[in-house]
Amino acid sequence: MAEPFDAAVVVVGAGPAGLAAAAHAAEGGASVLLLDRAPRPGGQIWRHRATPPRAARAWIDRVERSGATPLFGATVIDVPAPGCLLVEHEGLGRRVRYERLVIATGARERFLPFPGWTQPGVVGVGAAQALLRQGARFAGRRVVVAGTGPLLLTVAAALAENGARVVGIAEQAPLGRLVGFGRTLTRHPRKAAQGLGYGTRLLGIPYRTGSWIRSADGRGGVERARLTNGRREWTWDCEILACAYGLVPNLELPRLLGCETAGEALALDEVQRTSVPGVFAAGELDGIGGDALALATGGVAGTGAAGRSVPAALLQARDRERAFAVAYKRTFALRDELRHLAGPETVVCRCEDVPLGRLESCRSSREAKLLTRAGMGACQARVCGPALGFLRGWAADSVRSPLEPTPLSVLEDQR
Repeated sequence: MAEPFDAAVVVVGAGPAGLAAAAHAAEGGASVLLLDRAPRPGGQIWRHRATPPRAARAWIDRVERSGATPLFGATVIDVPAPGCLLVEHEGLGRRVRYERLVIATGARERFLPFPGWTQPGVVGVGAAQALLRQGARFAGRRVVVAGTGPLLLTVAAALAENGARVVGIAEQAPLGRLVGFGRTLTRHPRKAAQGLGYGTRLLGIPYRTGSWIRSADGRGGVERARLTNGRREWTWDCEILACAYGLVPNLELPRLLGCETAGEALALDEVQRTSVPGVFAAGELDGIGGDALALATGGVAGTGAAGRSVPAALLQARDRERAFAVAYKRTFALRDELRHLAGPETVVCRCEDVPLGRLESCRSSREAKLLTRAGMGACQARVCGPALGFLRGWAADSVRSPLEPTPLSVLEDQR
């Protein structure tokens, strides 16, 4: 066991929300330790290999000036006692003690099963973006982008700029809701400008609203995507199908701590406090709303965790972005037709190779684990859990430690 760390405020997650929380808490006079499992700050939204995006650079510099202590390559795996985290770092277990905790663990993609979704060449939309940022080559490859949310446009534009042949974009939300969402962007000029920019860069590429993937077909890998709008079907030939249905917050750590949830987010008070004393949360744990919401909620949480009064301007910025998140959620709500894409033979739990038909007699995620092992594989239901929540209405099962795959040597140290 390595030497423990102590800090008045520990922030878990170094994406926009975590960076903002760490900076505000340290500037408020608290000793701050910033943890992230990645080798560098930025999170998924500001993922980079060497040079971070301009917006990320400003916050990274601010955290460095604030005096907060970063610890990268650090994965939280357990909560051994109140006010204490167990962290795996460089193959060693470290106990991290805190007075107040800010959780900014972000979100992951929601995958919904359809025939052929486990084939080589089918990836998440965010995964395609991450691969691109890590140097993967898409030049000359035919790509279909499908699912829901503004990320479809972001990723399609990035792929096209890097030489991919974007065959088409399929957005499951109907046109009417998208038009209404566009009107809300008049109150968010930066977001409106971004949307117009993506539209300009994607001129000539088919964009189908109210449309979704029926299946991915091919031999040894995807060769074509079959799509529908509920009235007719068509196919787009492709070698890569990037498909995901929005994001779901990473709630494993707050649920292990006993924090109350409100739907797919955490129940939070005016200054981002959870139901557990001394524990705050920010970013996607407060709702999916982009980097502006993450920065605003991180600022509020960090200020509150430092024991400072939160400025009214910061609260107003947070509330404005929360209103945008509400409009986002309403616009990109998943349509009922998506519940019926998977057939009895369609695999829903990839880790344990469990088809949907085997779950017919199960009444909960707990029963599914006991009878079929669905949700017991390497991802610990991070993929199939949200999918089955949507398909079957099952609540998330209990969370157990370790939260991530962990070397036995680290666990042995705790005995």
